[in-house]
Amino acid sequence: MVLAGSWIPWFTNNLVLLDHHYLRMSAIDWIVLISTLVFITVYGIYKSRGSKNIEGYLLGNHSMPWYAIGLSIMATQASAITFLSAPGQAFSDGMRFLQFYFGLPLAMIVLSVTVVPLFHRMKIYTAYEYLENRFDYKTRALGAFLFLIQRGLAAGLTIYAPAIILSSLLGWNIYWTNIFIGGIVVVYTVAGGTKAVSHTQMGQMAIIFSGIILAAFLIFSMLPDVSFNEVVTIAGKTGKMNLVDLSFDLQNKYNVWSGLIGGFFLALAYFGTDQSQVGRYLGGKSITESRLGLLFNGLVKIPMQLFILFIGALLYVFYIFQPQPVFFNKVETEKVMATSYAGSYMQVQNAFDTNRELKEQATRGMLESIRSNDEKSTELYADTLKQYNKRADELRQEAKAVLKSSDSNADTNDTNYIFLRFVIDHLPAGIIGLLIAVIFAASMSSTSSELNALASTTVVDIYKRAIIKNKNEKHYLITSKWATVLWGCYAILVAQFANQLGSLIEAVNVLGSLFYGTILGIFLTGFYIKRVNGHAVFIAALIAEAGVIACYMFTDISFLWYNLVGCILVIGIGLLISLLCEKSDTSTN
Repeated sequence: MVLAGSWIPWFTNNLVLLDHHYLRMSAIDWIVLISTLVFITVYGIYKSRGSKNIEGYLLGNHSMPWYAIGLSIMATQASAITFLSAPGQAFSDGMRFLQFYFGLPLAMIVLSVTVVPLFHRMKIYTAYEYLENRFDYKTRALGAFLFLIQRGLAAGLTIYAPAIILSSLLGWNIYWTNIFIGGIVVVYTVAGGTKAVSHTQMGQMAIIFSGIILAAFLIFSMLPDVSFNEVVTIAGKTGKMNLVDLSFDLQNKYNVWSGLIGGFFLALAYFGTDQSQVGRYLGGKSITESRLGLLFNGLVKIPMQLFILFIGALLYVFYIFQPQPVFFNKVETEKVMATSYAGSYMQVQNAFDTNRELKEQATRGMLESIRSNDEKSTELYADTLKQYNKRADELRQEAKAVLKSSDSNADTNDTNYIFLRFVIDHLPAGIIGLLIAVIFAASMSSTSSELNALASTTVVDIYKRAIIKNKNEKHYLITSKWATVLWGCYAILVAQFANQLGSLIEAVNVLGSLFYGTILGIFLTGFYIKRVNGHAVFIAALIAEAGVIACYMFTDISFLWYNLVGCILVIGIGLLISLLCEKSDTSTN
């Protein structure tokens, strides 16, 4: 906590520290990184110049083509956490996370058929305007309020996620990194509105696709004389290609059923009711363009995520043949090496190195058996590799225990650091700068969409509707820009204190699911159950939200199922209240 009278020395002491002990970025890397960020900002402002009214600022004058909508939708969803943690997750847990997206294509079809034409015909600025037309203003305000709560916090986490990792790996100050990322996003979002967001996201997605393809190519090129099929076989035989899990378990986060059912409802809620996504396709030239943008996302998202996860499987094979740190967070390892626990930690690292060398020998034996089509020997080597992997996991746990003994506050979750540690340790000058730019671009693309959506919801659903009515377009345009600035400052503030929110990956995944099911239930009730009125759905939504929070606090049900639970509770309770009210009215008459 910084006291009011001591902020100047605190501020001075927390200036960016570019310590050579952490940093391995050359002048070329800095040129690539800075040039990329400047280009994204200037290009977005240039392409969006001339927004003179609230429709142009918030909806881009309905001028966005389908490909810009599709890329913008993907960029909004693909935050920096995707590119930081997905490879690490596949490295540690295999590629089963892909099942998280199995329900998404079906959701895109449903939304394209039902929601897109409805929203376009109503000529609305935000999704929550529909709720007032169908129910009443208090229901609209509730939907907007639930969105503002979760999306405002999520914007801060989206800024903080890459900031904490980049600051740790590169020695950058966390507070200045938060301000730097958030500040750039605020500048071009305020300057250009939704067109700036969409146009910059096209460039950001191009950078992101280029970066991940280049990363995969470089990892593969650093492997010894191993073919692509042999890499896939090694990864598959050791459990890293576990793409499908047919078991049904409500506590299992990633299986076919949680992905198809829970993921379907999550995608319906996210793309159908979250203004950060609805605002992307409301800006389409026509219903057809908006539909094509959504369907494009449904077709491309799973292959893109598969490719990102496959980078983690590639890294697993890479570290069989190359020395691997027992723990990937370099800052934590450097801290323990400066204590009396250094010897204990090195003892674990040496044992880990020996285990890796044995694993490499077994892998080379497996390669020979694969090339000679000796399936029996291949399976025996696979079993041996699994034993070495088990031993490696045990040694990693021992290393984490040493870190905790040295510092009880040590961060012992290094999944997010695996890919970036490879980038810093193994890639050439220039490429490091590009891939760091990818991380920034992913964070900026998500945050810009979130700020634009927060501003539009605040102005249209609250300020213009209930506070200051009947002003001219210029007034609401200026207000929208100020709302963007204020939400940007709020997100940066949340990012500065996000270290108190626990695991970032868990926070980001769970946060949306705590609210999306309830919001989706309100919308689906409005779409399909005409007998439920605004009073009934409002009460049902409050009860449902309490039920979802209770599931989170008191059960072990996986977060994906919260979306289904919240949705069913709203629909069921709303229908029950309406039936009881109808019965009461009938009895009275």
